[in-house]
Amino acid sequence: MTEAGDITVLLDAARDGDRSALDRVLATLYQELHGMARRQLAGQHHGHTLDATSLVHEAYLKLAGRGAGNAQFDDRAHFFAYAASAMRSVVVDYARQRLSQKRGGDLHRVTELPDEIEGGLRLDEDMLALDAALARLGAVDPRLTQVVELRYFAGLSELEIAALQQRSERSVRRDWQKARMFLLASLRETPAT
Repeated sequence: MTEAGDITVLLDAARDGDRSALDRVLATLYQELHGMARRQLAGQHHGHTLDATSLVHEAYLKLAGRGAGNAQFDDRAHFFAYAASAMRSVVVDYARQRLSQKRGGDLHRVTELPDEIEGGLRLDEDMLALDAALARLGAVDPRLTQVVELRYFAGLSELEIAALQQRSERSVRRDWQKARMFLLASLRETPAT
């Protein structure tokens, strides 16, 4: 059986309530998750306590916390969508906590949304503003939100997202462009606090 086939069998078992199957899926995909986390946190200052390993472990706790019986990982693409969402949640929680500990951790107006995250995500008020804009986008079009999560929070390319979602790279690129336009407009409309 191929690795993808093994993962599908394990995901089916996890969906049927087998907690050890979910643990095996996570162990099998750990290196990929760790790579996603490293790309995400690239360029962060060494003073940050959130590193790639911590991000993967915190995301795992969020994934496992759903309970194996509640896990709805139909396939590899769904697993990575959940993982990206869990990583988003961890990063946003971390940024929120850091800002609450700083004096003057007020939100400000974000006016740009880079096409690439080569320098890594910024764990600051921009992240909180982006999270709020993503929540608004999710209410309008969950598929666009998933593309942003996979792109920004999982660090996947349009080609990788297309392969995971079994869609054309062109349609993913269109979704990415639509999502960016929506998010930029939403971020510009959000008043600074």
